[in-house]
Amino acid sequence: MSESDLRTNAVEIHEQFSDQLDIEVEDVVSRLETLVDDYQVPLTEARRSVVNTYLDEAGMDREQLGGGGGGNDQVQVSDVDAPEEWVDMRVTVVELWEPRADAVAQVGLLGDETGTIKFTKWSKSDLPELEEGTSYALRNVVTDEYQGQFSVKLNRTTVIEELDEAIEVGDDSVEVEGALVDIQSGSGLIKRCPEDDCTRVLQNGRCSEHGEVEGEFDLRIKGVLDDGEEVTEVIFDEEATESLTGITLAEAKEMAMDALDTTVVADEMRQKILGRYYRVTGPTFRRYVLADEQERLTGTVDAEGALIKARSI
Repeated sequence: MSESDLRTNAVEIHEQFSDQLDIEVEDVVSRLETLVDDYQVPLTEARRSVVNTYLDEAGMDREQLGGGGGGNDQVQVSDVDAPEEWVDMRVTVVELWEPRADAVAQVGLLGDETGTIKFTKWSKSDLPELEEGTSYALRNVVTDEYQGQFSVKLNRTTVIEELDEAIEVGDDSVEVEGALVDIQSGSGLIKRCPEDDCTRVLQNGRCSEHGEVEGEFDLRIKGVLDDGEEVTEVIFDEEATESLTGITLAEAKEMAMDALDTTVVADEMRQKILGRYYRVTGPTFRRYVLADEQERLTGTVDAEGALIKARSI
């Protein structure tokens, strides 16, 4: 991590709190350096930790860091490439999901012509309900990032204005086909961190950010599709996993309880789907395709193992 990156972040943090706290830029630099250099914390996580510390010292909520004076940049979804920035957007609500925590009022996907992005609206923000398929102008939303995936958060300072015009949503999905040749570690019945807006998968009962927690069960498959020329790694979420395997979350928990072992779920899934051919459609995230839609294929296989004359079944 370069010194200039640290100092740039330190200056931005200092500007956020200079009116509330008597701190120097060098104090902020020192805090960031300790986390990044001594404890090998990624800079984005280090910045979040330092900001949280100053919020506590100042007795402030995170939402109070926002401007609200109309000075934000108007951005498109593809422009969101850094956390903790205050921006304005014109978007359509593509999809709403069931919130995983009481603190979250709504969660789902927003989109414009450049793509889609996850959003979270907090319950305490007391904002109007967003509706699927409706376009809005959103002012004062905060960007966030986790493992390279960006999102935006709506807070008590966010202004929501329904638009008369429809914001078209671009399709950033890809389509891949191939034989499912591997189900990777971390598939089957897993546990996720229950903390607000944290979806990290627990390792030995611990969340990398929140420590030891009582996790919530979820289903996931991290699979590998091979079309005979190249392989593609695909992630299937709970809904896609249930559709693919026919195993529901309730059934998976019962299987694990009977065997006193969660690995039996992934083993059962392997027996059901390995070696079969699928077509998967969805957006990309790092090296993965995130399965929004999938269908099983059948047809003729060539000498290299590639599926030809495929059709859905």
